[in-house]
Amino acid sequence: MRPRQNVSDIFSTFLQWAGDAFGGWAIDTRLRRSMQSCLDRVADANVENFWALYWHRCWQEGQPSTLKTLAEGHLSAYLQESCYWSAQKTIARLTNSQFSQSDCFQAAIVEVPKILKACNPDQRASLKTYANTAFGNIIRDYLRQRREIDFCNDWGLLLKLSRKRLIESLEHAGMNAETIDSYVAAWTCFTAIYIPTKSPGLRQSSPPDRDTWNTIATLYNRKNPSATPETLERWLIFCAHRSRAYLYPAVTSLNLPKSLEQSGERQDDLSDPAPDLLTELIAQEEAHDRQTQQDQINTILVESLDRLDPSAQELLSLYYRSGLTQQQIAQRLNIPQYTVSRRLSKARETLLLALTRWSQETLHISPTSNVVKHISTVLEEWLERHLKNS
Repeated sequence: MRPRQNVSDIFSTFLQWAGDAFGGWAIDTRLRRSMQSCLDRVADANVENFWALYWHRCWQEGQPSTLKTLAEGHLSAYLQESCYWSAQKTIARLTNSQFSQSDCFQAAIVEVPKILKACNPDQRASLKTYANTAFGNIIRDYLRQRREIDFCNDWGLLLKLSRKRLIESLEHAGMNAETIDSYVAAWTCFTAIYIPTKSPGLRQSSPPDRDTWNTIATLYNRKNPSATPETLERWLIFCAHRSRAYLYPAVTSLNLPKSLEQSGERQDDLSDPAPDLLTELIAQEEAHDRQTQQDQINTILVESLDRLDPSAQELLSLYYRSGLTQQQIAQRLNIPQYTVSRRLSKARETLLLALTRWSQETLHISPTSNVVKHISTVLEEWLERHLKNS
């Protein structure tokens, strides 16, 4: 596998598979823009561990939710190589495994949120060090569970299921509540009658005999609408199949060939999205983010404006709403013009400070001279628009 070299790639690209081999790195354009923007603001922090810690803290804080989602995307990209090597190391130790390295990779990478939640970088060497161990454990547990479930036939699986897992499986299959209740009741009667006749831990359980089915049906019919033993058997087989599919879905790569007779990959049969669909989705998300930020800015400035003393509010109103000059305001209020100028500047500085603090705490933007200049321009436009329309 070709390792990524620069920080921008490490936090914005995702591994592609060519069959069961490394196929290159795919760029996520949204993450690339986000990372480049960060590097432009903090040019001297071109260090992998710095950004791993930064994005992990953003993910933990989770405010706003868009920042948490963005941070999770960056960290998922960051941990691609760790997951790849963990999958390769685990597969190399197995003999006659039906699972490929890409299967193990896909099963582990989806657990990134759990890894982020469990890791505390302040108490451990690094997020990557923790993830290397965690991915290995996740893959081994996945293989163990799949091996266990593959050894179980339908009856053995039904004996190992919990009520909660069975209900989740049936809900995932789209069954309505009444049908789920009937199937769960049948499973309850099955486990009550069938378990005592089996040896503990037996995976390959033989089907119940006819007398056992009659006993199960009798127990079921005491509290439920009448059902025949054949109906109950059909229901339970359906429960086993749906539970197996829900708990351990097959992981298949779209890069695999269609078949021996057909050329090309499975992904070739997927319909192509509109050429500009990704661009449109990104634009919509960015527009939503901008609107959210504008709403937050409006709230911050309205609250800060309300906290100003009445004389400062009156000066701002005369200047921005009525459009009076400082000299005209001085004449109206019978005070020196320099007093008007000083009080207007002080009021604007108070609002500017509130907006600058918000941008630093929420958007993590350092208050450089250029940033403050830009915020000052935004404030002037907001004051003119807000006071004229209020």
